[in-house]
Amino acid sequence: MSPTPTPTATAMERLVNPAGLPTLGLELPLDNDWGNTRLRADRASGRPFGVPDLTRHAELARLADTLGFASLWVRDVPLYDPEQFGDAGSVFEAFTHLGHLAAVTERAVLGTAAIVLPLRQPLLVAKAAATVDVLSGGRFILGLASGDRPVEYPLFGADFAARGATFRKGVEILRAAWATRPSGQGISLPDIGLGADRNLEVLPKPTGRSIPIAIAGHAQQSAEWISRNADASLNYPRPLGALRLKTREWQKLTAGAPKPYLTPMQLDLTEDPAVAATPIRLGLRTGSEALVGHLREMGGLGVSHVSFNLRPGDRPVEEILQELAETVLPHFPSAGVSAATGADAVATL
Repeated sequence: MSPTPTPTATAMERLVNPAGLPTLGLELPLDNDWGNTRLRADRASGRPFGVPDLTRHAELARLADTLGFASLWVRDVPLYDPEQFGDAGSVFEAFTHLGHLAAVTERAVLGTAAIVLPLRQPLLVAKAAATVDVLSGGRFILGLASGDRPVEYPLFGADFAARGATFRKGVEILRAAWATRPSGQGISLPDIGLGADRNLEVLPKPTGRSIPIAIAGHAQQSAEWISRNADASLNYPRPLGALRLKTREWQKLTAGAPKPYLTPMQLDLTEDPAVAATPIRLGLRTGSEALVGHLREMGGLGVSHVSFNLRPGDRPVEEILQELAETVLPHFPSAGVSAATGADAVATL
């Protein structure tokens, strides 16, 4: 695979359709391990619930990229907790995984949904994020969260109750670390032990002026703080009525400089395209025809990007990807992304 060229649009711009329609991406892992058929098979084989099969992870990521999905997102689950949460997320360490994805994809924006910032050293996050940004040719978005699993915090030597303040300081350090300064001037953040007189820097620098940050949920912050300090809101899926309230709030807060509203959605895509949409936990069970209509409604409410989590479905993931590419993606094009479909995409792998 040839090196990825620097995109003409920034990573965040590639997720925004000027026509007001949402662009469409995928949340990894690309598995259907929450579907009834796989659940039965996993129980029989002794595979723990919530631990996906990653055997074909690179192959399926390449297929999604070739088909024209706008993004691929990985989750940050530091510790697998089978008793309280039962979901290992994307399994692989997020930045390591993204570095691999940068090498096996060419078009899709790569994002984290989301890094638990208070559990990580911010300067190392800055370095890891900038590395993925450079390796991917500027295709990276850093999603950040404050974390919601109290059991993890003491194991990392962190204070769960103070995670809001830790998060705010971490974002400040990230922005300072990525900034390009005149020669001879280093990071000046005395409270973390770096002085401008030492000329210390975090390298590499991002491909652009900074790395776009999407803040997941509230991250223990006010909506006003998020609107000032994030480049996008990464918010949980909601029924259309509740979604309208959230997007209106975001639009009001960012009216002076509009910023995207991004949301994931669990999707169980039926074989019959005419099946009406019905709610499932954090998403929909639906045929492709009703899905197109639902996504148009979401776009009308101000959603810029939707990422599908395919784990609840019972159908083979490759089959779902190809159906989405043929019947849904053409209605929701992405900036700077061209795609192959069906057999053409498979032939390129």
